[in-house]
Amino acid sequence: MIQIEACVESLEAAVAAAAGGAHRIELCAHLSAGGTSPDSALLAACVAQLAIPIFVMVRPQAGDFCYSAAEHDTMLEEIRRAKRAGAHGIVTGTLRPNRTIDEARTRGLIDAARPLPVTFHRSFDECRDSAQALDTLIAVGATRVLTSGGRRSAPEGAAAIAKLVRRAAGRIGIMAGGGLNGTNVAALVRTSGVREVHLSTKNAEKIRHVVNALSR
Repeated sequence: MIQIEACVESLEAAVAAAAGGAHRIELCAHLSAGGTSPDSALLAACVAQLAIPIFVMVRPQAGDFCYSAAEHDTMLEEIRRAKRAGAHGIVTGTLRPNRTIDEARTRGLIDAARPLPVTFHRSFDECRDSAQALDTLIAVGATRVLTSGGRRSAPEGAAAIAKLVRRAAGRIGIMAGGGLNGTNVAALVRTSGVREVHLSTKNAEKIRHVVNALSR
């Protein structure tokens, strides 16, 4: 079964995504800016009302994915708070200014999240060498990486995503995200070989269309 992760920024959208058939939620704020950390009240409300897993974005600010020491400490504390609040996974990541994975800080975030799984978010697509970045994420223990194959949308990056799936060889999950919907998701899955897809939503119908497309 292809796992469907719905990215949402409100309780209403989270409930709708679950009703539509999403298998997991990525909870964040400010989706228009690529997503930032949600507030604790929203997380608590989602934990109380949803039966499916909730993964929490940990990103202190919009913009680039390079953080100061103080911001890194904030991210570590946000991870600890999310764990205490009942999150089932963490979505995070850190880059260096030269567009490589910040190995030490990303390892620290992953260690703080344990035993929860960690998804490295689409900052991966900012990396100058995706193969090297993937190898680094495998080395530091990330559970999966979210990617559009370095393109504007996952369908456009399908060939690159397929290469990542082959390189990963089961050592890390590759989740395709970006521009997916019920009309293109099945072809993307066939072309790339991914077993997980990610899309933002505000209503149940969008998720139902994806579920139906993948069940044909």
